Amino acid sequence: MLPLRISNATRILAETQDEYFALAILDEVAEDGTPMMTSVWEPTPAEVAHLVGGGSVRLTICGTVHPPVILTTQPAPERD
Repeated sequence: MLPLRISNATRILAETQDEYFALAILDEVAEDGTPMMTSVWEPTPAEVAHLVGGGSVRLTICGTVHPPVILTTQPAPERD
């Protein structure tokens, strides 16, 4: 997956860390007051082929404690 620039990004993570992708995030707050960070990712053509062929989305967390996560999809952006 390739990280995309999310509209209204509030900050860029790892912007000066060459060993990582810079990740644009949108800081948000859920209705219950829980802070959240949202990023947008685009599957590569090979990943799209896996999904179309019945594959799955895989989430990897670095470390030994699993934070709460939300994994969703969104429609493609409208083209001008």
